Amino acid sequence: MNGTGSREALRGSGRLAELDLLRFFAAMAVLAFHYFIAFASVWGDRPAELFPAISTLSGLGILGVELFFMISGFVILMSIWGRGLGAFALSRLVRLFPAYWVSVAVTAAVYGLTAATALDPKLSLGEYGINLTMLQRAFGVYDANGVYWSLWVELRFYVLISILVIAGVTLNRCLVFMGVWLLAAGFFAGSDEAWVELVVMPKYAAYFVGGMAFFLMTRFGPRLVLWCLAGISGGLAVSAAIDRVAGRVENVGYAAMPVPEWAVIATVIGFYVLMAMVALGWLGWLRWRGLVVLGALTYPLYLFHTPAAVLIVPALRDVLPPALTALVTLLAAMAFSYLVYRVAERPLQEFVKSRRRRRAASPSPSQLPALSSIPLATGEKASVP
Repeated sequence: MNGTGSREALRGSGRLAELDLLRFFAAMAVLAFHYFIAFASVWGDRPAELFPAISTLSGLGILGVELFFMISGFVILMSIWGRGLGAFALSRLVRLFPAYWVSVAVTAAVYGLTAATALDPKLSLGEYGINLTMLQRAFGVYDANGVYWSLWVELRFYVLISILVIAGVTLNRCLVFMGVWLLAAGFFAGSDEAWVELVVMPKYAAYFVGGMAFFLMTRFGPRLVLWCLAGISGGLAVSAAIDRVAGRVENVGYAAMPVPEWAVIATVIGFYVLMAMVALGWLGWLRWRGLVVLGALTYPLYLFHTPAAVLIVPALRDVLPPALTALVTLLAAMAFSYLVYRVAERPLQEFVKSRRRRRAASPSPSQLPALSSIPLATGEKASVP
């Protein structure tokens, strides 16, 4: 499928099924990193020693979040095209908060109502309440769930992208926005200034810009300027990924995080290759309907795989082999995530969609015919004094 065909598919379906698969892949990568590398307190042992055959691959799962950021850059730019700020804010509210609120409540219940201690953030009830806003880091409060840090990054990206929404989204404005952000990220790389991390986000900017560049290829074709932006962002992304993984290895030791630098480079390049394949329409053949379900399952799974591990792994680790314990935990997390999607997420999303359809179907006052032009039964027109 060429670029034009991919653009037509976008208009026709409102989504790209291949991105649903990549979302699910990113969530599973993060889950693998946590279950098989990071959650030593959950297993009561070093996970890399329990699962040595997959330790390097699981360690690379730390970069699953970076893939999420690339997908977000693609999808968010796609979603704001032709939309106003209010519609964009409502779409993000409906997409992020229902499952998130359930996640905060479940996490509070796990540590307040059970004997679980692994990964306990030790928050007061009021601090859990602040977590409900998703702005806890702005108030100096710890995240109730370790994965919430990435949502804080996402929120700051939404604030930045709102500049485009307010200005009006066009190709040239997107190029200026992306170029300025990349320049700032490169200039401030390695800076310890708090405002730089808050606004510029040099560790993650490249991923968002890369995703945006690939969306623009999907919409306007693979132009040279977009390849240049993608290439520059790729270089910054590789550098940021090397630093992040190296920091983790330094903190826990190579035995606990056996990830060589070359594997990090290959993984990030692989992300860019996959997103380029999406942009060029080379993955357009992925049209299995189940991919939509996997895409819907991704966000709840990202939120709930941690409390599932905290509850289930300690209960089974001395009874079942490690691999079977991990499998049971994964299946339980997926089942609960699907329940949250059907009960908490989908009803609200469908309600908002139905309201939008009704508003779109209702004519605005400016679309109603003027009284003077309404024909009467005699064929004359009403006169308005």
